[in-house]
Amino acid sequence: MISKRVLSLAPYKTETTPAKIKLSSNELSVDFPEEVKKHIGEEVSKIPFNRYPDPEAHLLKETLAQRLGVSPENLMLGNGSDELIYYLSVGIGELNRGVFYPVPTFSMYRISAQVLGREKVEVELKEDFDIDIQKSVEAIQEKKPILAYFAYPNNPTGNCFSEEKIRRIRSLGLFTVIDEAYYPYSGKSFMEEALKRDDTVVLHTLSKIGMAGLRVGFMVGKEEVIRELNKVRLPFNITYPSQVIARLMLTEFYHLIEEEIKRVIKERERVYLELSKMEGIRAYPSCANFILFKSLRIPAELLHKKLVEEGVLIRDFSYMIPQCLRVSIGRPFENDAFLEAMERVLKKLQVFQK
Repeated sequence: MISKRVLSLAPYKTETTPAKIKLSSNELSVDFPEEVKKHIGEEVSKIPFNRYPDPEAHLLKETLAQRLGVSPENLMLGNGSDELIYYLSVGIGELNRGVFYPVPTFSMYRISAQVLGREKVEVELKEDFDIDIQKSVEAIQEKKPILAYFAYPNNPTGNCFSEEKIRRIRSLGLFTVIDEAYYPYSGKSFMEEALKRDDTVVLHTLSKIGMAGLRVGFMVGKEEVIRELNKVRLPFNITYPSQVIARLMLTEFYHLIEEEIKRVIKERERVYLELSKMEGIRAYPSCANFILFKSLRIPAELLHKKLVEEGVLIRDFSYMIPQCLRVSIGRPFENDAFLEAMERVLKKLQVFQK
């Protein structure tokens, strides 16, 4: 009785292997001060758990709108960006029209399309991980999808696609979703266009800036677009605790998050330089809070395994990009542990000689 669409579906992959140093999920590695935790605990204790939360999360929405410089009517909240991606796949165009996205990229675009039976129009990125505009245009003209997703910066490659290429694809009549989950680390955005156009929205999330456990994502777009898409949103999708804690973090404690973001950006450059010095390793520049790198001499799966044995967990992406792995940027001591483990493992495997 299970749908063929579901039976043929490959589930979203997560990395749950236990390890002392966890740099696999692009979370913000931070231990907030005890005063923050205490204040949050006090506020959470006031929540009437027997009641439903505000279905529109008005207070949180107002806080986000003020920080972004937009109107609350320009915002739609989701249980992480994942839920919003699903709603967009439900609400944009008819289901007999396909969904376009360059690959490799965030797998939820594919999963949401397949669950709904929508045709997946996938085009491989070029060797520099930018959009292959010629092949993309050809595929769009042939398949005629109506919806396009662009991770910006892209996960797992870490780069931002050419803005001109995104706009060229959008000009072919596709409703365009710019997934800016890693915007805090890139500073690049299509938000101004999303606020003016009927065919563009951007997605942001709190998950990459220290609040992954709250599962709060948000979409920004024209008021008319948001109003229509909000019709497919499930009721009470942002929990009471998430609304309360997220609002606290965005008001009273956001300065701590800003400090951590600056630290990650600084550490990202340091880790990239150190990886680039390692023989047998090719590191790719990143605009996000992670770095993709390629193992040139030994199997990526083996390198991943040996790092786990050293107590360091990163993400093996060789199933998506041959010989590639992705490391999240953590706190300085975590990054040091990763780099030291890399050197030990590479030395043991005789990848390079000092």
